[in-house]
Amino acid sequence: MITGKNLIGNTPSAKGNIRYKTFNPQLNIENQTTFVEATSAEIEMACVIAEKAFQKYKTYSGKQKAAFLNSIADEILALDDELIKAYCSETGLPEGRAKGERGRTVGQLRSFAELVAEGSWVEATIDTAQPERAPMPKSDIRKLMLPIGPVVVFGASNFPLAYSTAGGDTAAALASGCPVIVKSHPMHAGTGELVASAIIKAAEKTGMPNGVFSNINSSGIEVGAQLVKRPEIKAVGFTGSIKGGRALYDLAAQRKEPIPVFAEMGSINPIIILPQAVKNRGEALAKTYASSITLGTGQFCTNPGLVLGIKGDALTRFIQNLSNEIVKIEPSCMLHPNISSAYEFNKQKVISQPDLSLVADYKSNVKDNYAKQAIATVEGEIFLENPTLHQEVFGPFSMVVQCESTEQLEQIISQLEGQLTGTIIAEDGEASNYTEVISALQNRVGRIIYNGVPTGVEVCPSMVHGGPYPASTDSRFTAVGIDSVKRWVRPFSYQDWPNELLPNELKNENPLGILRRVNGEQTKI
Repeated sequence: MITGKNLIGNTPSAKGNIRYKTFNPQLNIENQTTFVEATSAEIEMACVIAEKAFQKYKTYSGKQKAAFLNSIADEILALDDELIKAYCSETGLPEGRAKGERGRTVGQLRSFAELVAEGSWVEATIDTAQPERAPMPKSDIRKLMLPIGPVVVFGASNFPLAYSTAGGDTAAALASGCPVIVKSHPMHAGTGELVASAIIKAAEKTGMPNGVFSNINSSGIEVGAQLVKRPEIKAVGFTGSIKGGRALYDLAAQRKEPIPVFAEMGSINPIIILPQAVKNRGEALAKTYASSITLGTGQFCTNPGLVLGIKGDALTRFIQNLSNEIVKIEPSCMLHPNISSAYEFNKQKVISQPDLSLVADYKSNVKDNYAKQAIATVEGEIFLENPTLHQEVFGPFSMVVQCESTEQLEQIISQLEGQLTGTIIAEDGEASNYTEVISALQNRVGRIIYNGVPTGVEVCPSMVHGGPYPASTDSRFTAVGIDSVKRWVRPFSYQDWPNELLPNELKNENPLGILRRVNGEQTKI
């Protein structure tokens, strides 16, 4: 049952005076539940008990944390239709999307459970002593990864489950041994509360310390700012706008003790269609990319917002085909009136720029909060000169840039801001003639795709979901897959410690049977 209250550990709390409701964009009405924004005292309490919980939780074994993560997955599934109905009423998204995202969320939790139950993720390294070494004896040095402390996770507007309350950031932080405080997204606070209740129930069932998880309501930016400033907080996870992510990043840097902010903030995911590919497959590519641009009403962080090609008849035909195909697709509902109005504002800002052509614009009337998809095109030189054209338009919009030459194509790629993904569309053997273009793209993205679409992020160990700024604030890390756990840990060394006082991961006998690097060799011995 959705109550509208904050969850400060296992205690529901609603002491504040600021109230708000979520919104059903399909019906264009407010939902019934009233949510209560957290007070400064409630924020402080959540942080204090998180810090206290950390002292216990960081000592829990991998198997204990795995039981907790698997129990969270079980409790989310147990919410069944109540969760799906809340999700749909707060997003306007269909039931199939809700169930698919729930499956992804559960899968993420279970993958982290497997990771910590096995245990090798701590990257244990042992360099044994050499007392006889001349001229100086060598000490015994042993290293592993330790959790850094309580983490604040900001829920994402476009993924109420997979990137929010029990999403990838939360799952990774809990797996590492860090308590989590979620700043629930106001657009899907009900969905967030249901998932939070599942996490609290799982914590109680598996004997986790109170404070290992809290869920904080917020209608604006003040609560998030207070959380980031709290001295108990040691890191932040964020998925959202460049403006919001950068504000948090700057706040964290200004603290007496600066802390890392792992923010995924924006991406236009450039697609490079090479000449032979657009000549031979232009019509089919147009259909594929019309579907990708409008998938999820263009509200995926990997939406293809920029298409680059070399000017010519084949590219002209592709632009016409893409324009024809995209207007055949029925418009769909955006997540919230605010997102819908921001899409229209940003789209108009771009298409009003000089020397840009709007080649496709859905003309028929649509329901409230539905987005009209559009395609624009511009010459490469104009694109280079106008930074406004480089910005993300969050929604079903894409721009085709017609480059004069391979050299101009490479120049444009090199001057793009950091991106989550980049895609090369090529015929067999064609890409080998564009190594400098590919190299330039590699420097600007976290993931490069060959003959595919960027929409869709597989949750697996090899996935990198991040990239150079502003795609993320730290391109060394991924926000998807089990390696995302590395954001919430720090390396720690023991020197000349007695074997019986070492953590199990570093003891001589390797009681956990994990893979370790001992004197330079990978071994389980």
